[in-house]
Amino acid sequence: MTKDFYSIMKARRSCYEISPESNVSDERIAEVIKDAILCAPSAFNSQSGKVILLLKAAHKQLWHLTKGILKDMVSPENWPQTESKMDAFANGYGTVLYFDDAAIVEGLQQKFPLYSNNFPVWAQQSNGILQYMIWTSLHAEGFGASLQHYNPLIDTMVRETWQVPDGWVLTAQMPFGVPAKQPDAKNKLPVEERFIMYS
Repeated sequence: MTKDFYSIMKARRSCYEISPESNVSDERIAEVIKDAILCAPSAFNSQSGKVILLLKAAHKQLWHLTKGILKDMVSPENWPQTESKMDAFANGYGTVLYFDDAAIVEGLQQKFPLYSNNFPVWAQQSNGILQYMIWTSLHAEGFGASLQHYNPLIDTMVRETWQVPDGWVLTAQMPFGVPAKQPDAKNKLPVEERFIMYS
């Protein structure tokens, strides 16, 4: 099991060329995401990380609406590249929307004022762990994914379109689908430049 975990961890990459296909059921996708939510650690067991899963038509709607928002903000000379990116994301099978529950974070700040400044940071760290767990789980199921951050530009649109609960703050978007192309090799710094050990 340990070997399998490390193999999956090493193989997970940002995958931008994805197809609108799935090798598993929608129920299986929901299951692995729910498992990650239940297993992800969080400071003070706050469980502030929240998720909305968009599949198929809802997924495509997200990126269509996002494209409409960006169209009014991007210069004409830069628009073709932006439009191509939005179309590539929309071509996938689904998108995972990540949120932090501000009410939970604010409640902890009030309850533990000594750590007040830390709770937003810890919530972000916990959300990052949740994102990685779901990303790696999706990879294990045969999907490619990437992590995007079009918030806060799309916050209002997402909230109104999918009735996002009050207090949920959008932190990231993860479009996914069966890889249409494997990512190119990525250069890594020598690990000796990033790791120190004492004994």
